[in-house]
Amino acid sequence: MIDLDNRTSLKIDESFLNTIVKKLTGKEIELLIVEEDEIKNINKLHRNIDKSTDVLSFPYEEMPMSPLGSIVISSSHVKDLASKLGHTNNDELNLLFIHGMLHLLGFDHEIDNGEMRKEETRLINEFNLPKSLITRTQG
Repeated sequence: MIDLDNRTSLKIDESFLNTIVKKLTGKEIELLIVEEDEIKNINKLHRNIDKSTDVLSFPYEEMPMSPLGSIVISSSHVKDLASKLGHTNNDELNLLFIHGMLHLLGFDHEIDNGEMRKEETRLINEFNLPKSLITRTQG
């Protein structure tokens, strides 16, 4: 269900990511794991923001047999956040992947009334993962 393009040395547990996908959608997902300079370039090109970031999501137009979209994750952000927060690289990658998946499914924490935060928290608990991007900023 995941079309993985890992352009880094980061080790990926693709089976767990596929478990997440199967829980959330029946569609294919393109997942790119990239270095910091590449995600910075993608962020600038598509969002006009000239800085690196941890995760980007690009939903595809709904068509029969089309993938749901693409998720781009920065390997350096995965490693840095995992180290800083005291959990594994795989846990951090899974958290960022869930965050990206929710964006592909139409959630947007920047404009909603907490729906994405609630769904992300539910999934984190279901998959027994550490606090997420959103919930870890709640204090």
